[in-house]
This record gives sequence, C-alpha cells and structure tokens, in this order.
Amino acid sequence: MKRAYSPTEIQSMNIPSFPFEGEWEAAFGRPDRTGTWIIWGESGNGKSTFVMKLAKYLCRWCTVAYDSLEESTGLSFQNTLNRERMEEVNRKFKILDRESMEDLSERLSKRRSPDVVIIDSFQYSGLTYASYKALKEKHRNKLLIFVSHCEGEKPEGRAAKKVAYDADVKIFVRGFRAICKGRFITKPGNHYTIWEEGAAQYACE
Repeated sequence: MKRAYSPTEIQSMNIPSFPFEGEWEAAFGRPDRTGTWIIWGESGNGKSTFVMKLAKYLCRWCTVAYDSLEESTGLSFQNTLNRERMEEVNRKFKILDRESMEDLSERLSKRRSPDVVIIDSFQYSGLTYASYKALKEKHRNKLLIFVSHCEGEKPEGRAAKKVAYDADVKIFVRGFRAICKGRFITKPGNHYTIWEEGAAQYACE
C-alpha cells in the first residue's frame, strides 16, 4: 500500500513548473513540466502554427521532440518550420519522422531523451485510451503533448475525448486563438493570439 501524505507535505513539495511569462502565462498559467496536454482545432484555424510556436517557447527550458506522424517531413511541415524560424532552436528541437509509439516509448526510456514530445496527431498514433494511459504511466517524468483532429468543439473520436478529460492542459484552437481549458490557468477566458490579423478577421465574420 502506498503511503498517505499530509496537506503540509504536499504543499512543501518542490514540483517543477514552466515559468511562463507575458501572454503565455496569461493564457496558460505556469503548468507542470510533466504530464499530458492535448491541443485540438479545425484545419485552417492556426493549430499547426500554434503548436510550433509552443514547441519553440518550450525550448527555452527543455529539449523537445516532434513526432510528425501525419505530415511526415513534407512541404507543409517545412513551411511551418521556416515561418517560425525553428532553426533558432536547432540544438533543442528534434523532428521524428512518423516514429511509432513503440519506438517512441523506447526512445523516451533512454538517458538524455527529450523532456517533451509532441505527437501529431493522436488519430495517427494508433493509441487507444488504455495504451495512452500505459504510455503516460511509463513516462511519468516526461511531458506528452497530443495534437488532435476536431469534431465540433471537441477532439475527434472517443479515445481523444477521454484523453482530453484526463489531460492536465487542454487547448482548443479556433479563429487563430488558443483557448486553454487546463488546470493551471488563473484567469479563465484569457487566450493566446496566434495571428492578430487572422483573429480580428475571424471575429468580424
């Protein structure tokens, strides 16, 4: 049987978090460095751009791997890398070309493996909710970020919806704004603007 903790013991624990600042902190708070996130939204609303901006921002504090399951290393993905100038984080950002979940898990088990992995997309990963939980439990010292297709205002598919319920940070992208529904936000309703002009145009439609 596992031990029970007192409130004081939990309160005194040093739990590392990302020291987000400015618009990032306003939208997402200061989230835990481990656990799971999920990001979803319809095509053409800025989701891919936001995910790359997030990856670059996280490289300030850790190493990030991007498992490009859906786009591989195609032109669209290359254009996103160019637009966000990802060469500026060359040493801390690595791209995995359609790496299976089994191979990814093996990679994450090695020493000096990435601190954060972005899996794009959940629908292409082949994960069920049970295998998602097993992956999460096996790599409790990592941050797993899943990118998901959208069905209305929810992630697409039963398993993805259950992941969204379980995730620590849930981010819905719509109209070039990233809206957080996670556990670390201090001011609900705030959002991160991905593209000012696009967001303004969307709001006027």
